[in-house]
Parts: sequence; structure tokens; C-alpha cells
Amino acid sequence: MANTVKTSAEQSAGAQTLHRGLGKRHVQLIAIGGAIGTGLFMGTGKTIAVSGTSIILTYLLIGFFAFMVMRAMGELLLSKLDYRTFADFVADYLGEKASYFLGWTYWMSWVVSCIADVVVCGGYIQYWYPDVSLWFTALFILGLMCLCNFFSVRLFGETEFWFAMIKVVAIVALIIVGIGMVAVSWTSPDGVTASVRHLTEPEFFLPNGVFGFLAGFQIAIFSFTGIELVGTVTAETKEPEKILPKSINSIPIRVIIFYVLSMMCIIAVTSWPRISAEVSPFVTLFALAGLPAAAAVINFVALTSAMSSANSGLYACTRMLYGLSTEKLAHGWFGRLSANSAIPVFSLIFSVVCMASGVLLLFIIPDVMKLFTIVSTVAAIMVVYSWCMILLAYLAYRKKRPDLHEKSIYKMPMGIPMTWFTLIFFAFTVVIMIFDYDTRVSLYGTPIWFVILEVLWRIRKKRQQQKIAVSQ
Repeated sequence: MANTVKTSAEQSAGAQTLHRGLGKRHVQLIAIGGAIGTGLFMGTGKTIAVSGTSIILTYLLIGFFAFMVMRAMGELLLSKLDYRTFADFVADYLGEKASYFLGWTYWMSWVVSCIADVVVCGGYIQYWYPDVSLWFTALFILGLMCLCNFFSVRLFGETEFWFAMIKVVAIVALIIVGIGMVAVSWTSPDGVTASVRHLTEPEFFLPNGVFGFLAGFQIAIFSFTGIELVGTVTAETKEPEKILPKSINSIPIRVIIFYVLSMMCIIAVTSWPRISAEVSPFVTLFALAGLPAAAAVINFVALTSAMSSANSGLYACTRMLYGLSTEKLAHGWFGRLSANSAIPVFSLIFSVVCMASGVLLLFIIPDVMKLFTIVSTVAAIMVVYSWCMILLAYLAYRKKRPDLHEKSIYKMPMGIPMTWFTLIFFAFTVVIMIFDYDTRVSLYGTPIWFVILEVLWRIRKKRQQQKIAVSQ
């Protein structure tokens, strides 16, 4: 292995160590794929059933504030093109410890998300092969994603491009079919006529009260997990100063099309009382439209969606570990790249092993939906933490480098006031997780991770001090 890899110290520093092999179409589809998470297909039925038609407002709110995070991240990344990931500018403006906590937490959030995604993939594959063990199919998907990330960044980009394309086509098809059914006032066998009136019925806006509305926030945040991936591909993107702003600016349009319009179509066609928490509303709508293979088609789309999320997550994990290593916040082996394709191979292998270990949770919690809920909540909390660190770094950047802000060609709208408003909103989304049992369990358990990081950080600093003492 020593002959096939090279350390970052043996190459030029910074982003030049990674190949800029991702073009405009790759980044655009990676950004779209990041905005369409597993939660859209896996959890939409449950969130609509709990939140009612107010779920549309939920996704608009989460989408808006996620967009603000991306705008802050975009301005920071473009202020210095040597930044590989957002952990780099966090280190510059908030210090080494903040970068350490952010980098490892973001890595763990994707490890947890990937565990959820491959477990869900296993469940989807069982639709066609019910006798195959869930843990086996989950590990098979994980191995496949490892291969997609192993050979070159371009192979990852191509794979993610087509995964995202399948998701886009499926959602656009649902919207077109839904609009058509509303336009002709289609009536279901049980007498429900498709109509936009289903969206405005006051009794269905908050059918379970304010707490029902708030309960939809967790799965909505998890659905948007990955939207920040455009901030981890910058070091491997051609012309980032042109591509990054376009990718981020298209987020509002993606939120409206992929989330808001799809949910409006689902509710308008089926009406809220007939949406089941146990069945994907995508399957229900296509089945009502007379597509006999609706369940199989949507199962395939949901499978590719989960594979896309796992694929992107594995990519994010390896690049974050690579960045931590080059900043000496992780072991030097994680900074080694393959000689031919410049892939952080040891970061990749370590992340895959951790994810594979997590899949073994299936032996403890064999219920797919229950395991999905637990790990998706943990992932959502960690993602909110990562987003908030980006925002705090933006505040520090505005204070320490007003000159860079003045020269920026991509300024965050409303700057500092909007940053504080966004931070308050995300703090609120974490607090409301206390009111639901499933999310409360994950919320109470997550601080253990930060305690572990604090212990490891102190051990690391103590060793550094001992080395300095010995050298003197």
C-alpha cells in the first residue's frame, strides 16, 4: 500500500492535492440530490399524517433557513479558494478546537445517516427478495457504495448524477400526474375528487394541534441533510467561483419543486384524511392514477434515493477526514491519497468499517422504521450543530475580516441579522425535539458524543504538551 498512496505532505498543500474532476453538471446534480433526501420518500406519509397541510409550511421554513446557511457557507468558501471544506474556515475563524468538534461531528452525522440509508436500502431490496437477510443486503449496498467512491472522484460524480436524475424524474412525474388529476377533477373509487380545495380546508391545517406541526420539523431537517454537500466538493470542482453560487442559488427553486409542489399534489389528489402514515404517499398517488406497477416503481426510486444519500454520505465522510488530517486534527494516515486517482483511501476504508459496524444494530433493533427514526434524529441533531457552526464562523468572519466581506462577489443576504435569526430558529428546532418520545431519546443520547470528543481533545492536547516538553 505504501507504493500506491502518497501523503499530503508529499504533494502541494491545500486543495491542490485533490483532483478537480467534478464539472458543472456533476455539482448541480449533487446539490439537487442533497436537497432530496431519504426522508422525502421514507417519512413523507408520517409527517403529513401528523402535521396535516401545515407540512407545506414546515418544508418552506426549513428550506428557507437551510438556504441561509448555504449562502453564509458560500461567501466564506469563496473568500479563500484554498478552503477544502467548511471545517477549514471554521478553524480559521473559531479556532482549532471548534474545527475539531465540527469535523468529527459532521463525519459522525454522515456515518449515522449512511447506516440509516443502507438499512432502508436493505428493506427496499426485500420487496423483491423477501427471503434475503436485511443485514446482508445492507452490507451489500454499503460495499457497492465503497466501490463507487474508491476509483475516482469522477466515478462518484457520474454515479451521483444518475441517482439524482432518477429522483428528479420520479418527482417531476408525480407533480405532472397530480396536476393532471386535479385539472380533470379526477374522482377516486371511494368518491374523493382531486381538488386544490383539499389544501385550504382549515380543519386539516393543524389536525393534531401545534405539537403536530412541530413534530414534522425533525424529519424535514433530516430530509435536507446533504444540502451542504456543495461545500465539501469545492476542492474537486472546476471553476468553483462560478459553479458554487449557481448551485446554491437554485436551492429555493428545488425546495419549491421537489418538496412543496409534490406535497401539494399528494394532498390535493388524495385529501389529508386518506394519507396513511404507513404507506408512501408517492405509491398511493401513482396507484390512484392507475399505474399497476406503482409500488414497484416507487420502491425502485426510493431505493436509488437511499443509495444516492449513502453514496454522497460516504464521499462527505472521506473528504472530511482528509481535511481533518491535513489540519493535523486526525491521524496522518487519513491524509494519504491513492497515487492514480487521488482518493483518500484510508479515510474511505475507516468510514466504511464504522458504517458496517453500525449496521450490526439490526441484530439489536430489527424493526427498520424504528431504527430509521432513532438514527435519523441523531443525524438531524448533528447536522443542525454543523449548520450552526457554519453560521458562527460567518459571524466571526464578518467581525475579523470586513475587508474580505466588502470584496465578496457573493454576499449573504441581510448578513449578520439574518445569521442570528437563523441560529435562533435552529436552536428552537432542537428544543422542540423534547416533546416527542422517539426524538427525545435521541436528543438525550447525543451529548454523549460531545463528551467523548471533549475527552479525546484533552488527551490530544496533553500528548502535544508532553512532546513539546520532551523536545525542550
